[in-house]
Formats: sequence, C-alpha cells, structure tokens
Amino acid sequence: MIVPLNFPKAPLNLVRRSNTIYVTCLVRKKQVKLTPEEWVRQHVIFYLIEYKKASPGLIAVEKSLLVNGLTRRFDLLVANREGNTKILIECKATDVQLTEETLFQLAQYNSVLTSEYVMITNGLQSLTAQINHATGAIELLEDLPILVEK
Repeated sequence: MIVPLNFPKAPLNLVRRSNTIYVTCLVRKKQVKLTPEEWVRQHVIFYLIEYKKASPGLIAVEKSLLVNGLTRRFDLLVANREGNTKILIECKATDVQLTEETLFQLAQYNSVLTSEYVMITNGLQSLTAQINHATGAIELLEDLPILVEK
C-alpha cells in the first residue's frame, strides 16, 4: 500500500490502531483510513499546497456532486477566491491503470464542475489538461500551473 510515488514525499502523520493504519488528512484535519487511493490523495494534496501554492482553505476533499441524476464523489477540487472551480483531480490507487474509463469518469464530473484544469493520477502516472469551455479545446499539459491564491 505504501509505495513511492511520482510526487514529492509528503510528511504524513500515520497512526496504527488495531490492524488499521490511519492518516491525518492535510486538509480535513481528521484521521481517515489509509487506503491505497488515500495514500495518493494525501501526496497530491501536499504537492498542491507546497509546490503549486494552493491554499488549503480552497481545497475540497471527497465531496458529493450530482452527475446525470446520480450522486458521485470527486477526490480533489481547488477553487479560486470567487468559489469557481479551478482544478479538478481524480486520484486512483497505484495499481489502477489510467484508462478511457477513468478519463470518462473525470469528464463526467467536469461536465458539472466546469474546471479549467483537470488531472487524473494513480501516483505513478498523471494526465493533466487545460480545458477551454467556450471552445471545447483541450490542451494536454506537462504539469498543473502554480496557484498564488493563499
């Protein structure tokens, strides 16, 4: 479960209770079960805060949204000060391949959230894009932009 990722090493607070490991979420400030997906999510959160300068107060973690009449949960969303979605990120466990199906999931979420930037990652591979919602143009990017809204 705890494998090295292609993100900077995050200083995570891990606690073992019985046979379960918990991590203190860097945004929610509460202990959550450390699943393989949570391992990736916490490293991405650390990366967003420390390297992309995202304000922790503007990051939403695992929130519900309605997609085609069904309740879904996105992994990470970074908003701007006006409350508009800036970055939508879907995290997968390291053993989950980034496929057309996983990209479709991200696209469905973004059809509701209309984020300018989207990223899907399993911690080992990441796909990042900028979306122009006015024209429908999608530009693949090497990385997310630096955010300066602290």
